Amino acid sequence: MAGSAVVFDVLHDAWTRQPAPPREVVIATAVAAILAVLLRPAWKVMRNFVTIAHEGGHALAAVLSGRRLSGIRLHSDTSGLTLSKGRPNGPGMVITGLAGYITPSLLGLAGAAILGAGRITILLWLLLVLLVLMLIMIRNFYGVISVVVAGAIIFAVSWFTDPKIQSAFAYAFAWFMLLGGVRAVFELQQSRFRRQAPNSDADQIARLTRVPAIVYVGFFVIVVIGCLAFGVRLMLGPIGDLVG
Repeated sequence: MAGSAVVFDVLHDAWTRQPAPPREVVIATAVAAILAVLLRPAWKVMRNFVTIAHEGGHALAAVLSGRRLSGIRLHSDTSGLTLSKGRPNGPGMVITGLAGYITPSLLGLAGAAILGAGRITILLWLLLVLLVLMLIMIRNFYGVISVVVAGAIIFAVSWFTDPKIQSAFAYAFAWFMLLGGVRAVFELQQSRFRRQAPNSDADQIARLTRVPAIVYVGFFVIVVIGCLAFGVRLMLGPIGDLVG
């Protein structure tokens, strides 16, 4: 009975709407995320989390489009690979290819929406569930370590810290995914311009559809910038509110 009561209290606390942090905290987490994305030493480490979201997006799209997921690999150079079985061409392959670069930004936007609804703890728990599901499909040691470390950080914050810390962490996560998604797409085009990424997602989709790869890069840019704009509005309100 005591154990059941504890579980009920935890679930009740998690579902209870939590107030948004002060505007200063939200702005401070945005600044921290900007620094993590712009400063090269920080980005080299933090980009691993963008890669986790990127490959998770490929994996989810593969499953939803009817393909059979074979495994996910994450590498120390922040690259990754998601393998699935099915037709070597067709809509399933195209959808799977398109999902990677837009998933971090979509995840950040979803996080901003959940935060806007005051469900901070729920957001952290959902992230844990997604990481556990992804861990099942990881097929290399570095990938396992990356996902376990990410999950351990989120679990520690959600279980052992007070609501103020949870709130700041959740906002920093949403900001980072929104901003990191933008940088990842611009890095993609930079690598393509230098002819360093002949097998990028955009180029693979181009070969499948016979549509120029730059069109798909443009699609990625539109999605990630749109997510960032909506995310800013959800977490900070209209620009007029900021300057007024």
